[in-house]
Amino acid sequence: MSASQKLDQAGVPSGPGSPPDSGSRVRATLTLGSVLLGYLIVPMAMSGTSVALPRIAADLGGSGGALQWVVTGYFLAASCLMLIAGSLGDLFGRRRIFAIGAVLYVASTAAAAFAPHVLVLDAARTLSGVGAAGVMAGGGAILGSSFEGPARTRAFAMVGTTVGVGLAFGPTFAGWLVSALGWRAMFGAFAGVGLLLVAGTLVLKESAAEHRPKFDLPGTIAFVLGIIGLMYGTNQVASAGWTSPKVLVFLGAGLLMLAVFVAVERRTEHPVLDLALLRGGPFTGWLLAALTTAVGTVGVLVYLPTYLQGAGDFSAGDAGTLMLAMTLPVLAVPPLTGKLVNQGVSARLLITLAIALIAGGNAWMTVLAPGSGAVQLVGPLMLIGVGNGLAAALIDAQAMEHVAPDRIGMASGLLNTARGGANALVLAVFGAALISLMQSEVGGRERAGRVAAGDLGGESHAFLAEQYTDAWHLVMWVVAALCALSALVINHLVGKTARTAAQAHPAEAAVPDKG
Repeated sequence: MSASQKLDQAGVPSGPGSPPDSGSRVRATLTLGSVLLGYLIVPMAMSGTSVALPRIAADLGGSGGALQWVVTGYFLAASCLMLIAGSLGDLFGRRRIFAIGAVLYVASTAAAAFAPHVLVLDAARTLSGVGAAGVMAGGGAILGSSFEGPARTRAFAMVGTTVGVGLAFGPTFAGWLVSALGWRAMFGAFAGVGLLLVAGTLVLKESAAEHRPKFDLPGTIAFVLGIIGLMYGTNQVASAGWTSPKVLVFLGAGLLMLAVFVAVERRTEHPVLDLALLRGGPFTGWLLAALTTAVGTVGVLVYLPTYLQGAGDFSAGDAGTLMLAMTLPVLAVPPLTGKLVNQGVSARLLITLAIALIAGGNAWMTVLAPGSGAVQLVGPLMLIGVGNGLAAALIDAQAMEHVAPDRIGMASGLLNTARGGANALVLAVFGAALISLMQSEVGGRERAGRVAAGDLGGESHAFLAEQYTDAWHLVMWVVAALCALSALVINHLVGKTARTAAQAHPAEAAVPDKG
């Protein structure tokens, strides 16, 4: 079946049955290319900007929270607004939201390149995150509404590969530009590539829900405030501790606003999030898979290089090279996964295997020691990478099979919100857990924070490395156990029939589960 053939709900090609003309094939190719470009540059800007922070600090004089907001503002805005952007796409047009996001991303990234002050840079980067939300949620919804069946599986497998490329090589690409031309050139390059993304929106076909209900403003406000409270509170744990009043206030406020959000969504006729998606059906299983993938991969990806350089004998270059054992499978595995699903291999089996591999890789990572070399660590890193690659190819495509057409944008936004929010929260909790486990042994929270950041200098290096390693081992065991438990729950959920969607939208029953 051609990637540009549209299927009816019975899975039969629409129209007279003849292959689509060349114009349709070209449009399908351009649609896929435009969306994939967005899924490349947005993760690149997400993972690569941290490389430029030292140069930005030296140039603009920023430090502390103001400087960190260059990264945090982008991540927070994107994570908070992806669900909103997806729902807006259902109401007002998915192409329109994608295009607005692309234009805002380019304009604000260009403004970042010329920022005269760190606070202006913070504002520009936060607006870039708003644009990124439109691109990510709108792009996923466009693919979900443009492709079905095997074509959709292939398209989202390519999305998994593209996101992997962006996340894996964003720091390398940004590092080259910053070293050669400076941090302003890095933002200029991202904006320049973004112009191609804007041009690509001209060939996209518009789609939206058949009915355009009133926008759920109270639910939107409650959701955004809830996510901000949770993410900001969690990000303060590493420096202030879990019992800090500031942490408790923000976490409590975040949970309260999310409870308000749920109450609002239950009562409104046209919610920004249809809670029927979360009632224990297959979509819930795929959403849990997205969350679990973040739990099992992000901590190792971000914090292991610091351990290897601080407690071990690795240089920055050697640590980066070793991490390719985890990132390269994310590039190679998704296309193979898409082929397996289209040939009849159970998606339920594959996602259970993926999460089990991630769990096994984290458990195996407990071989980590100050004297560990590449030989000891390549195996666990490859297990985690293969599991991540399998999951990246499966989650979005399979989740869309259980969503009514009018909810595709909402579902895409929810998946991306869950993924982005989980990444941010896991980063904060992973670091805070290492610090909390070490603080009583190394002489306080401040010293534990320096150790977690790789500062193990002095005569007590061996002792600090031992404490650092013990903390790593315990965290790895907890992560492995959580992933293993999650694999069992996911296997159960994705094996259910899609009755939730059918009950919520009886005229648009979801496609039966293929697992």
